[in-house]
Amino acid sequence: MRRTMKTTKQKGNKLHVKAGDRVVVISGKDKGKVGTVKQALPQKGKLTVEDTNMITKAMKANPMANFQGGLVKLEAPMDSSKVMLYCSKCEKATRISYKVLEDGTKTRVCKKCDEQFDT
Repeated sequence: MRRTMKTTKQKGNKLHVKAGDRVVVISGKDKGKVGTVKQALPQKGKLTVEDTNMITKAMKANPMANFQGGLVKLEAPMDSSKVMLYCSKCEKATRISYKVLEDGTKTRVCKKCDEQFDT
């Protein structure tokens, strides 16, 4: 009898936030911090937020790139479920809904105050 390989389920390739959005960290060691999303990794379901989830990495010196080695602090990717979009009008974390405007474009909207995020 032939054995078939099990396929692992991958996370969806969509995130609720984009690079450049202001977000609030809602769990973990950086809970409550507000920062902007530097990089989104939708295939992994992760993103990097400015000045949060800092790690210390030992880097080797590279004289070709004119880089001095040592301990370097970096932002590590965190799971996208740990952040919520920050509404500047409400001044707090919010869930988002999607609305289709009159011209046919789909935009993200704050659930609490109907502020548009994609302008």
